[in-house]
Amino acid sequence: MASSPENNASLCDQKVTHSESPQAKKSQQAEEAIFYKNCRAAYLTVLKSSLENIKSKEQLRLVLQQAGRNPSQKTVNKYWTSQTTTLNFDDFCSILKEETPATKTELLEAFRKIDTDNTGYILHDDLYKILTTKGEKMTLDEVSAITNLADFNCSGKLDYKKFCDLYMATSEQCCKTALEKLEVDGRLKRQQFGSEGETSTDRITLPVLKPSPKISRKTDHKLAPTKGDSRTPSRPLSAQGCKASVSSTISMDASSNRNTKLIEPHTIKEWQCAQSRGCFYLEEDGEIISHKYRLHIPQRSTVCITIKPLNLRHVEGKSCHWLSVDTALYVLKENETQENLQLVGFTEQQNKEMSGWKGELASGFYWLLPFTTGCRLKKVKTQITGEAKLVYRGEDSELALTKECRAALLDIFETIDLDGNGLLSLEEYNFFELRTSGEKCDEEAWAVCKENFDMKKNELTRQGFLDLNLMEANDREGDPSDLWVTLLSLGYNKALEMTEACPFVIDIYAEKCKPRIKAIYLEAGSWQLNRAICKSVVNKGDAKVMDGCENIIVYTYRMGTRITSVIENKSENKVIIHVNNEQSKNCLSNRGLTVFAVEVAPKSMTVSQHVMPLNEQEEWLYNCVHSLLR
Repeated sequence: MASSPENNASLCDQKVTHSESPQAKKSQQAEEAIFYKNCRAAYLTVLKSSLENIKSKEQLRLVLQQAGRNPSQKTVNKYWTSQTTTLNFDDFCSILKEETPATKTELLEAFRKIDTDNTGYILHDDLYKILTTKGEKMTLDEVSAITNLADFNCSGKLDYKKFCDLYMATSEQCCKTALEKLEVDGRLKRQQFGSEGETSTDRITLPVLKPSPKISRKTDHKLAPTKGDSRTPSRPLSAQGCKASVSSTISMDASSNRNTKLIEPHTIKEWQCAQSRGCFYLEEDGEIISHKYRLHIPQRSTVCITIKPLNLRHVEGKSCHWLSVDTALYVLKENETQENLQLVGFTEQQNKEMSGWKGELASGFYWLLPFTTGCRLKKVKTQITGEAKLVYRGEDSELALTKECRAALLDIFETIDLDGNGLLSLEEYNFFELRTSGEKCDEEAWAVCKENFDMKKNELTRQGFLDLNLMEANDREGDPSDLWVTLLSLGYNKALEMTEACPFVIDIYAEKCKPRIKAIYLEAGSWQLNRAICKSVVNKGDAKVMDGCENIIVYTYRMGTRITSVIENKSENKVIIHVNNEQSKNCLSNRGLTVFAVEVAPKSMTVSQHVMPLNEQEEWLYNCVHSLLR
């Protein structure tokens, strides 16, 4: 699980609008400070440190209870799925923002809806029936836990007013006890999290940079091939506990945000070309998955490779959020095995929304790994006034797709039509099936599709694709539930806006041969991709040794509108690095936090963060301090 949408904020406080007074802003900051104080008080009641992760459902239930929540089993299962192994402090804060505690008034109103005679009591039989069958269903054991308490139960009835009083008192006492423990323990009290400290947007103080010795760069660093390395463990300890640090500052004006280094050769139209589409999809936990490709170059040739967001048709009133998402490609050479991939290059040149790489490739097989930082493709809460209608019944009572649903499905067709020929092959359709249902369509099922839906040359047409999706609603007598599963899985929200996906297109031009590209996987970024990102930054970035700790090196590299920093730990011990971006201006980090901590395993490297301008039309300042925690 990743940081919550509320936490995905810019590195610096945005300018206050004219309608927002300084007092209102200060009040908002104070409320946020209280919220995070309560969060860490509850967290540290159960766990020893903010850097320690929640490791089980039971631990999650306990920390939620300490925060004044009373989660049902369904609520716990919502955040701890079969894929969950750990949750960190930021995840916990996200959950608390989603699961706001019920007020006494809300509880009483809910019970009075059951107690239609306003007696103040509810029969246990009625309570069991309602709580186990309606709304967020409770288990029999959970309801029994309520009815078995003598304080507010008598003669088979629940005195719900007394129950509400005790519920609120218990909730408040849990929070109070956690805060008292935090106040008593001075060590815990000094822990600082996130952007809780006050920052000023009016004045920016630049640190004095110290010259760093040149670093001998090795190209074969050890990287931990684990997904967790690049993830923020939790909000960090205070920078007061740091004993060594290094700072980096990069300032750019608006005109430098989109350079024009990527110049295609004049004869590129005469070169042979291969193209494939693909898509980045945002998962529920914030992880990003995408297609992965295998490229064949028959003979040595100069090659130009580009990637950019796919420009689908524009519908008036609908945002094209994905067009602003950053895209990149890493080119890896396949050797004897697919496990042993060697970084060849990456699309560091940029021209508007397109990024590219040009160079010479020997004959052989290569892997193209698409990448986006997550700065702009992330969970965002949007206010949706009403759910879009997907189907309707015409005058003949036949079910049909609405104009809006039809348009969304046609855009999906364009995205999953990887070769862009206007038809879906079985392979292309199976990427769609894997994304929406987790299963594949076999040859026998495809033959059935051929009998029932429009196909050409054994490939599904646009009309066939529309009819196939309409059939799902017909099978459920007009219920669009399955259609919504499809749309939500492919990045659409309930207003039929594509907010959690970014379709892209890859073009490969070769001067002397016909390149061939094929999508192989649809998965999250592999450890090979993480290693490639680290190596690219280490090979080309500015290296700085941390003052007072020669085993810790921070590499910073700017490519187009993106800045990436990588931390290398040469020591024999795990280290925790405190990262502070409070002096940055007009910046957006993939971490979603101004201040955070990164854990780096011994003898390894990991990405610290990716940063992009919040507003590309304005100048931006990257000012980051990496410090070693004691």
